[in-house]
Amino acid sequence: MSTALLIIDIQKDYFQNGKMELSKPESAANNAAKILEWFRDNQKENIFHVQHIASNPAMGFFLPDTEGIEIHEAVQPFEHESIIVKHFANSFLQTDLESQLKDKGITKLVVVGMMTHMCVDATVRAAVDLGYETTLIEDACATRELSYQDKVVSAEQVHYSFVSALQGMYAEVTSTENFLQQKTESL
Repeated sequence: MSTALLIIDIQKDYFQNGKMELSKPESAANNAAKILEWFRDNQKENIFHVQHIASNPAMGFFLPDTEGIEIHEAVQPFEHESIIVKHFANSFLQTDLESQLKDKGITKLVVVGMMTHMCVDATVRAAVDLGYETTLIEDACATRELSYQDKVVSAEQVHYSFVSALQGMYAEVTSTENFLQQKTESL
């Protein structure tokens, strides 16, 4: 069984002074970089960067031809690594991600990225629906505060609500440290 890393939307608009700042994106990006480094050392051909480019300007961020769509320096792709451009929350929707994974015989995914409550959630659920065994590195993901009417939900509560909903039925949820420790012990 072959495993791939899927790095979802770790792009500049999510960081300080970006058009859609998240809560603690640097911490998530640094953890994602640690996972990326492990994959570069052990699974070189199985790294997929997902880049969201808005197809509708009303979205307000990830607009074409802006600095905000650039992949953050912490997880900058190497030349031989795949970049999947998407226009929807689900990384599989109207992209060639699934065909690229199938071409490489990938059956398992390790997912990191942004935003936990949107693109990460949509992609993890789609991956499982498509038959991929999925691991979510929760501390290599970030999100933001949300509100509905007069209710405000903190970024931390949003994050843990979504990862706890994914845990078990959709993904094995773990931390960067636990993932790397397991991988080191299995080598």
